[in-house]
Amino acid sequence: MASTQVTPTRMELTKTKKKLVTAAKGHKLLKDKRDELMRQFLDLVRENMELRLKVEAGIRSANKNFVIAKAGMDEATLNTALMAPKQEVNLEVGKKNVMSVNIPVFETKTRTADANDIYSYGFAFTSSDLDGAVKSLADILPDMLKLAETEKACQLMAVEIEKTRRRVNALEHVIIPEAQKNIKYITMKLDENERSSQIRLMKVKDMMLEEAHHYSERA
Repeated sequence: MASTQVTPTRMELTKTKKKLVTAAKGHKLLKDKRDELMRQFLDLVRENMELRLKVEAGIRSANKNFVIAKAGMDEATLNTALMAPKQEVNLEVGKKNVMSVNIPVFETKTRTADANDIYSYGFAFTSSDLDGAVKSLADILPDMLKLAETEKACQLMAVEIEKTRRRVNALEHVIIPEAQKNIKYITMKLDENERSSQIRLMKVKDMMLEEAHHYSERA
């Protein structure tokens, strides 16, 4: 048993009581952190689901337009139109700290500020369906990046929630009960030692009184 390995001294008792107080405070803080992480995680999951539905709908729409455009244009013209992209997007990755979790934040910058500067071809030999497909992909790009951001955030927060849950369980089921058990053991041993000391003192006192009595009789 773990408690039998503890030295039953008053110094050890004080040390163990301090450990118990610290463990109880840490348990409360970690439990609060776990609950807040769970709340924010569920918000992110809901946002992630909404974004995924929106992105999938946008991609389906773009694919549909591409299929229609391909049906109305010859393959060489379509390949030539899409060969050299006109717009350029630079992705910058930052991060923000949420409950000690570093969540990625994506920011994009386009080469030109004009939102319509996305068509790398002239309109004379291409169909309007191709324009719609390119526009659909351009419009869905911010949501795609936001989806990637929230999915990574969900992964990181899930890992942190699991780590925090394990720490809470370790404090709740191992460290705190062990400290309480050790305090009980040390207190019991100290009480036993005190009772033994009192009994020894009483015996010594009786012996001294008896010796004094014998001495007085001889005198």
